[in-house]
Amino acid sequence: MAIKLKNAEQIDKLYASGQIVREVLDRLGEIIAPGITTEDLDAEAERICHKHGAKCLFKGVASYCGGDPFSGNICSSIDEEVVHGIPSKKRKIRDGQIVSVDFGVLLDGWCGDAARTFIVGNVSDEVQKLVDVTYQSLEIAIKLTKPGEKWSTVARAMQEHVRSAGFSVVEQFVGHGIGREMHEDPKVPNFVSSDLLSRDINLKPGLVIAVEPMVNMGTHRCKTLSDGWTVVTADGKPSAHWEHTLAVVEDGVRVLTA
Repeated sequence: MAIKLKNAEQIDKLYASGQIVREVLDRLGEIIAPGITTEDLDAEAERICHKHGAKCLFKGVASYCGGDPFSGNICSSIDEEVVHGIPSKKRKIRDGQIVSVDFGVLLDGWCGDAARTFIVGNVSDEVQKLVDVTYQSLEIAIKLTKPGEKWSTVARAMQEHVRSAGFSVVEQFVGHGIGREMHEDPKVPNFVSSDLLSRDINLKPGLVIAVEPMVNMGTHRCKTLSDGWTVVTADGKPSAHWEHTLAVVEDGVRVLTA
C-alpha cells in the first residue's frame, strides 16, 4: 500500500472540503420529505457545492463494470439500495422510506466525502434499529481511532456491534484513504478478514480515511442492477449507510465532515 500521510495544513484543506459536504447533507436533511424527487436533492447539492466554488466529485466517474459514467452529483439509495443509486426526476420519495445519500466534493485540489441515511416519515422499529446501529458502528470507529491503534481492532468492534444487533456488514464495498484523490490507499473495511489481518493498517498521525459502514438487515450479499451502478441487497431487505472522513492526529481523531 502507498499510504500518503497528510500534514496539518493539508488536513485543514481536507476539513474545508469536508465542511461543504456537511453543509450539503445538513441541507438535504432539512428538505427531504415525501413527494420530493432524488433529482431535487441532487440539484440542491450541486447548487451548494458550486456556491462554494467546489466541484461535485461523483458526476462523470467512470463505471466500475463498463457502463455509462455516473450521471448524478449525489448517490441516492432508497430502502434495499445499498449504494450508488442514481438521482432521477422520476424517483419520488415516499413516507416510510429510508434514503442513503453519499456526497463528495473537490475544493482547491482536496476531497471531502461523507454519507447519511435519512428516515422519511414513519418506519418500522426494525428499520429504525438498522439505521441507528449503522450510525453507532461509525461512532465506535470514531471513538477507537487514535495513534498507535490497529485498524483490525476498530473493524472488529464495528462488526461485532452490527452482528450483535442481528444485522450484517456489507463486504463488497469498504472505506478508503482520501486526499487529493477520492480513493487512495488504504482500503478500510468495516469487518475483519484474513486479508486485513495480514496487511493491517497502523493508525498514525496524518492518516486520513473515509470510514463508511454499510449494514444490511438480512444477508450481506449484494448485486448490481442493469443500470450498471445501483447496488441492492440480494434479498431485497433494507440497507443503511453512514460515512465520515477522519484524520488521525497526535491527540486522537479529527472528524473532517462533522
